[in-house]
Amino acid sequence: MRRFENKVALLSGAASGIGRATAIRLASEGAWIFGVDIDEAGLKETAGRVAEQGGRMESGVFDLAQRDGCFDSVAAAMATFERLDVLGNIAGLSQFHLFEQMPEDDWHRMMAINLSAVAFMSQAAIPHLLKSEGNIVNVASVAGLVGQAYTVAYCATKGGVVQLTRALAMEYVKTPLRVNAVAPGGVATPLNEKIRFPEEMDWKLVKPYMGSRGMAQPEEIAAAIAYLASDEARFVHGEILSIDGGVAAG
Repeated sequence: MRRFENKVALLSGAASGIGRATAIRLASEGAWIFGVDIDEAGLKETAGRVAEQGGRMESGVFDLAQRDGCFDSVAAAMATFERLDVLGNIAGLSQFHLFEQMPEDDWHRMMAINLSAVAFMSQAAIPHLLKSEGNIVNVASVAGLVGQAYTVAYCATKGGVVQLTRALAMEYVKTPLRVNAVAPGGVATPLNEKIRFPEEMDWKLVKPYMGSRGMAQPEEIAAAIAYLASDEARFVHGEILSIDGGVAAG
Protein backbone atom coordinates (compact mmCIF):
# COMPACT_ATOMS: atom_id res chain seq x y z
CA MET A 1 0.00 0.00 0.00
CA ARG A 2 1.12 3.55 -0.77
CA ARG A 3 -1.55 5.43 1.17
CA PHE A 4 0.76 8.33 2.01
CA GLU A 5 2.44 9.00 -1.33
CA ASN A 6 3.56 12.66 -1.48
CA LYS A 7 2.22 13.33 2.01
CA VAL A 8 4.12 14.71 4.99
CA ALA A 9 3.76 13.41 8.55
CA LEU A 10 5.07 15.23 11.61
CA LEU A 11 5.58 12.72 14.42
CA SER A 12 6.55 13.53 17.99
CA GLY A 13 8.33 10.89 20.03
CA ALA A 14 9.94 9.55 16.86
CA ALA A 15 13.19 8.46 18.51
CA SER A 16 11.81 5.16 19.85
CA GLY A 17 8.83 2.96 20.57
CA ILE A 18 5.50 3.77 18.96
CA GLY A 19 6.90 6.95 17.38
CA ARG A 20 9.69 5.06 15.65
CA ALA A 21 7.37 2.27 14.53
CA THR A 22 4.94 4.84 13.12
CA ALA A 23 7.68 6.68 11.24
CA ILE A 24 8.82 3.43 9.64
CA ARG A 25 5.24 2.37 8.81
CA LEU A 26 4.16 5.66 7.24
CA ALA A 27 7.43 6.00 5.34
CA SER A 28 6.99 2.47 3.97
CA GLU A 29 3.69 3.69 2.52
CA GLY A 30 5.22 6.73 0.86
CA ALA A 31 5.14 9.46 3.53
CA TRP A 32 7.91 11.96 4.08
CA ILE A 33 8.57 12.08 7.80
CA PHE A 34 9.58 14.92 10.07
CA GLY A 35 10.48 13.37 13.42
CA VAL A 36 10.65 15.28 16.69
CA ASP A 37 12.17 14.20 20.00
CA ILE A 38 14.68 15.27 22.63
CA ASP A 39 16.76 12.15 21.88
CA GLU A 40 18.98 13.12 18.95
CA ALA A 41 20.72 9.74 18.73
CA GLY A 42 17.38 7.97 18.69
CA LEU A 43 16.13 10.21 15.91
CA LYS A 44 19.19 9.39 13.82
CA GLU A 45 18.59 5.68 14.35
CA THR A 46 14.96 6.02 13.30
CA ALA A 47 15.98 7.99 10.22
CA GLY A 48 18.40 5.22 9.32
CA ARG A 49 15.64 2.62 9.64
CA VAL A 50 13.40 4.74 7.42
CA ALA A 51 16.18 5.13 4.84
CA GLU A 52 16.67 1.34 4.76
CA GLN A 53 13.10 1.12 3.45
CA GLY A 54 13.76 3.73 0.79
CA GLY A 55 11.97 6.47 2.71
CA ARG A 56 12.95 9.97 3.74
CA MET A 57 12.98 11.31 7.27
CA GLU A 58 14.22 14.66 8.47
CA SER A 59 14.22 15.49 12.16
CA GLY A 60 14.65 18.14 14.81
CA VAL A 61 15.42 18.14 18.53
CA PHE A 62 12.77 20.13 20.37
CA ASP A 63 11.58 20.25 23.97
CA LEU A 64 7.84 19.82 23.64
CA ALA A 65 7.35 20.60 27.31
CA GLN A 66 7.53 24.22 26.16
CA ARG A 67 4.93 25.86 23.92
CA ASP A 68 7.68 27.45 21.83
CA GLY A 69 9.21 24.04 21.22
CA CYS A 70 5.90 22.79 19.85
CA PHE A 71 5.43 25.76 17.51
CA ASP A 72 9.07 25.67 16.44
CA SER A 73 8.83 21.98 15.53
CA VAL A 74 5.84 22.61 13.28
CA ALA A 75 7.63 25.57 11.70
CA ALA A 76 10.68 23.38 11.06
CA ALA A 77 8.57 20.70 9.41
CA MET A 78 6.95 23.29 7.15
CA ALA A 79 10.32 24.85 6.30
CA THR A 80 11.60 21.41 5.31
CA PHE A 81 8.67 20.01 3.32
CA GLU A 82 6.41 23.05 2.72
CA ARG A 83 3.28 21.10 3.59
CA LEU A 84 1.78 19.03 6.38
CA ASP A 85 -0.79 16.26 6.04
CA VAL A 86 -0.56 14.27 9.28
CA LEU A 87 0.27 15.23 12.86
CA GLY A 88 1.00 12.28 15.12
CA ASN A 89 1.14 13.34 18.77
CA ILE A 90 2.98 10.30 20.08
CA ALA A 91 5.54 11.57 22.62
CA GLY A 92 4.67 10.59 26.17
CA LEU A 93 5.91 10.03 29.69
CA SER A 94 4.68 7.49 32.25
CA GLN A 95 5.48 7.22 35.94
CA PHE A 96 4.09 5.32 38.91
CA HIS A 97 3.73 6.99 42.33
CA LEU A 98 2.04 6.52 45.63
CA PHE A 99 -0.20 9.54 45.21
CA GLU A 100 0.63 11.06 48.58
CA GLN A 101 4.33 10.95 47.69
CA MET A 102 4.09 12.22 44.11
CA PRO A 103 6.59 15.08 43.54
CA GLU A 104 5.20 18.32 42.16
CA ASP A 105 7.80 18.35 39.39
CA ASP A 106 6.68 14.91 38.14
CA TRP A 107 3.07 16.13 37.94
CA HIS A 108 4.01 19.22 35.94
CA ARG A 109 6.38 17.33 33.62
CA MET A 110 3.73 14.74 32.73
CA MET A 111 1.12 17.42 32.18
CA ALA A 112 3.51 19.30 29.90
CA ILE A 113 4.59 16.33 27.76
CA ASN A 114 1.45 14.19 27.73
CA LEU A 115 -1.23 16.87 27.45
CA SER A 116 -0.01 20.43 26.88
CA ALA A 117 2.29 19.34 24.05
CA VAL A 118 -0.64 17.66 22.31
CA ALA A 119 -2.63 20.88 22.57
CA PHE A 120 0.14 23.20 21.39
CA MET A 121 1.37 20.90 18.60
CA SER A 122 -2.21 20.75 17.35
CA GLN A 123 -2.69 24.49 17.68
CA ALA A 124 0.42 25.12 15.59
CA ALA A 125 -0.35 22.46 13.00
CA ILE A 126 -4.07 22.98 12.38
CA PRO A 127 -3.75 25.97 10.00
CA HIS A 128 -1.53 23.84 7.74
CA LEU A 129 -3.68 20.73 8.11
CA LEU A 130 -6.77 22.68 7.09
CA LYS A 131 -5.05 23.66 3.85
CA SER A 132 -4.05 20.07 3.07
CA GLU A 133 -7.31 18.55 4.38
CA GLY A 134 -5.13 16.54 6.72
CA ASN A 135 -5.62 14.99 10.12
CA ILE A 136 -4.35 14.54 13.67
CA VAL A 137 -3.84 11.24 15.44
CA ASN A 138 -3.19 11.48 19.17
CA VAL A 139 -1.85 8.70 21.36
CA ALA A 140 -4.01 8.48 24.47
CA SER A 141 -4.08 5.33 26.63
CA VAL A 142 -6.38 2.84 28.28
CA ALA A 143 -5.39 4.90 31.36
CA GLY A 144 -7.49 7.70 29.88
CA LEU A 145 -10.55 5.43 29.82
CA VAL A 146 -10.35 3.54 33.13
CA GLY A 147 -8.94 4.41 36.53
CA GLN A 148 -5.56 2.92 37.39
CA ALA A 149 -3.95 2.82 40.81
CA TYR A 150 -0.60 4.57 41.31
CA THR A 151 -0.86 6.48 38.00
CA VAL A 152 -3.04 9.44 38.97
CA ALA A 153 -1.03 11.98 36.98
CA TYR A 154 -0.74 9.71 33.95
CA CYS A 155 -4.47 8.94 33.99
CA ALA A 156 -5.28 12.63 34.28
CA THR A 157 -3.12 13.50 31.28
CA LYS A 158 -4.40 10.68 29.09
CA GLY A 159 -8.00 11.39 30.05
CA GLY A 160 -7.25 14.93 28.97
CA VAL A 161 -5.99 13.69 25.60
CA VAL A 162 -9.21 11.73 25.12
CA GLN A 163 -11.37 14.78 25.77
CA LEU A 164 -9.07 17.10 23.84
CA THR A 165 -9.47 14.79 20.84
CA ARG A 166 -13.25 14.77 21.12
CA ALA A 167 -13.48 18.51 21.68
CA LEU A 168 -11.29 19.31 18.67
CA ALA A 169 -13.35 16.90 16.58
CA MET A 170 -16.50 18.82 17.45
CA GLU A 171 -14.94 22.24 16.92
CA TYR A 172 -13.72 21.29 13.43
CA VAL A 173 -16.59 19.00 12.43
CA LYS A 174 -17.61 21.37 9.59
CA THR A 175 -14.10 21.39 8.09
CA PRO A 176 -12.13 18.69 6.24
CA LEU A 177 -9.82 18.25 9.27
CA ARG A 178 -10.12 14.92 11.09
CA VAL A 179 -9.00 14.35 14.68
CA ASN A 180 -8.76 10.88 16.23
CA ALA A 181 -6.80 9.00 18.88
CA VAL A 182 -5.60 5.54 19.71
CA ALA A 183 -5.75 4.28 23.30
CA PRO A 184 -3.17 1.53 23.79
CA GLY A 185 -2.81 -0.68 26.80
CA GLY A 186 0.60 -2.05 27.67
CA VAL A 187 3.09 -1.79 24.80
CA ALA A 188 6.59 -3.27 24.70
CA THR A 189 8.51 0.00 24.37
CA PRO A 190 11.58 1.52 26.05
CA LEU A 191 9.17 3.82 27.93
CA ASN A 192 7.57 0.88 29.72
CA GLU A 193 10.85 -0.94 30.21
CA LYS A 194 12.19 2.01 32.23
CA ILE A 195 9.20 2.36 34.57
CA ARG A 196 10.05 2.13 38.27
CA PHE A 197 7.43 0.94 40.75
CA PRO A 198 7.02 2.06 44.39
CA GLU A 199 8.14 -0.62 46.82
CA GLU A 200 4.92 -0.30 48.84
CA MET A 201 2.71 -0.80 45.79
CA ASP A 202 -0.11 -3.37 46.08
CA TRP A 203 0.20 -5.45 42.90
CA LYS A 204 -3.37 -6.72 43.33
CA LEU A 205 -4.56 -3.21 42.49
CA VAL A 206 -2.39 -3.09 39.38
CA LYS A 207 -3.08 -6.54 37.94
CA PRO A 208 -6.61 -5.86 36.55
CA TYR A 209 -5.34 -3.37 33.97
CA MET A 210 -2.25 -5.28 32.97
CA GLY A 211 -4.46 -7.55 30.87
CA SER A 212 -4.27 -11.27 30.24
CA ARG A 213 -2.97 -11.11 26.67
CA GLY A 214 0.46 -9.69 27.34
CA MET A 215 1.92 -6.57 25.77
CA ALA A 216 1.20 -5.17 22.32
CA GLN A 217 4.07 -4.48 19.94
CA PRO A 218 4.77 -0.91 18.77
CA GLU A 219 4.15 -1.99 15.18
CA GLU A 220 0.58 -2.96 16.06
CA ILE A 221 -0.14 0.51 17.38
CA ALA A 222 1.59 2.05 14.36
CA ALA A 223 -0.68 0.06 12.06
CA ALA A 224 -3.74 1.55 13.74
CA ILE A 225 -2.29 5.05 13.54
CA ALA A 226 -1.60 4.51 9.85
CA TYR A 227 -5.21 3.52 9.25
CA LEU A 228 -6.62 6.54 11.10
CA ALA A 229 -4.22 8.87 9.30
CA SER A 230 -5.06 7.45 5.87
CA ASP A 231 -7.84 8.35 3.46
CA GLU A 232 -9.37 4.95 4.16
CA ALA A 233 -10.54 6.46 7.45
CA ARG A 234 -12.05 9.53 5.80
CA PHE A 235 -15.32 9.11 7.75
CA VAL A 236 -13.64 8.44 11.11
CA HIS A 237 -13.68 11.59 13.23
CA GLY A 238 -13.54 11.97 17.00
CA GLU A 239 -12.81 8.26 17.49
CA ILE A 240 -10.85 6.85 20.44
CA LEU A 241 -9.62 3.47 19.19
CA SER A 242 -8.78 1.10 22.06
CA ILE A 243 -5.89 -1.29 21.43
CA ASP A 244 -5.58 -2.89 24.86
CA GLY A 245 -6.36 -6.60 24.62
CA GLY A 246 -9.79 -6.02 26.15
CA VAL A 247 -8.75 -4.19 29.33
CA ALA A 248 -11.20 -1.30 28.89
CA ALA A 249 -14.02 -3.74 28.10
CA GLY A 250 -13.81 -5.36 31.51
